[in-house]
Amino acid sequence: MRRFLGFVRKEFRHLLRDYRSLFILMGMPFAQVLIFGFVITTEIRNVPIAFHYAGHDAETARLTAKILSSGYFTATENIADVRQIAAVFRRGKAKSVVLFGANFAEQLYSGEAACLQLVSDASDVNTANLVTGYITSIFNDYRQELQRDGVAVPPIVPEVKMMYNPEMKSSYMFVPGIICLLLMLISAIMTSISIAREKELGTMEVLLASPLRPTHIIVGKVIPYVIVSFVIGLIILAMGYTVFGMPFNSRLVLLLSEFLLFITLALLLGILISTVTSSQQVALMISMFALLLPVLLLSGFIFPIENMPKALQYLSAVAPPRWFIIIVKNIMLKGAGLEHVWRETLILLGMAVFLLAMSIKRFKIRLT
Repeated sequence: MRRFLGFVRKEFRHLLRDYRSLFILMGMPFAQVLIFGFVITTEIRNVPIAFHYAGHDAETARLTAKILSSGYFTATENIADVRQIAAVFRRGKAKSVVLFGANFAEQLYSGEAACLQLVSDASDVNTANLVTGYITSIFNDYRQELQRDGVAVPPIVPEVKMMYNPEMKSSYMFVPGIICLLLMLISAIMTSISIAREKELGTMEVLLASPLRPTHIIVGKVIPYVIVSFVIGLIILAMGYTVFGMPFNSRLVLLLSEFLLFITLALLLGILISTVTSSQQVALMISMFALLLPVLLLSGFIFPIENMPKALQYLSAVAPPRWFIIIVKNIMLKGAGLEHVWRETLILLGMAVFLLAMSIKRFKIRLT
């Protein structure tokens, strides 16, 4: 019995000394409860919305104020020309646009169906459906207010138009997220165990004795995985096109270039993880659990970023999947060019450079 208790004490000490594994075991559930609790919601908040007025009158102003005072929407701009709607969606300035007809108030009070249209960006099906439901509910409340004032008005039913996904296919929303998830996890896992494996197998001494510099070693380890991950990306794209009918809108070269950038970034992240871990097991745990949560929750893949608290919105800004999903949706679904995704591209490029510099720095520290 004493031997058994001594063995148990030894295991406890071993666990407590392995602070990296202990941090993962104790810290991840805590973080997941907080993030899941704040992120998972069926409500919408602060959704960017734009307006187009064919004619201004008191009722359009009153209805606009009611929409904005609900707390669900934030006005971004007034659109002068309906042909600007596509450009507004591509820039990410709005999720929906409310269009008021020229004689909105006159038609409303005459008992006619008021000329009112709602155009939504349906590349995010969940948000588009929620926005449509919320705005329709606001219109119904507005009608009830008029009826309480003694004004008989017909039901206010907007003409709904879904851009980029008129059939409301859920695959248009999930396929870009799945692409991001697979590329991020596969790429990071492949390289995260590379340097850790060299340490475990004792072959790190061979690299130390070679004339190669840390930069050469890191870049040399990344290049083969870039090719493998790029082939995986091509397979995923082919499946998205053939199985789910995802459009490409003749921007294939730009899309593949963005794939290459994101894959390189994910591989460098895996290299950085491998430089700060001492075993393949720890590197694999960090790659799986530390990356899966941001991809699923903080990227806007499933839950809109606008719904999150400000702290989590700021945290999502440093998550590469958030920007890559925006790029993929803009190119594949909206046919956007580099002029519409240059900001997100520069962010990913900056992150890749930062990860490369940090990997080289940590690699030097680990080898001295």
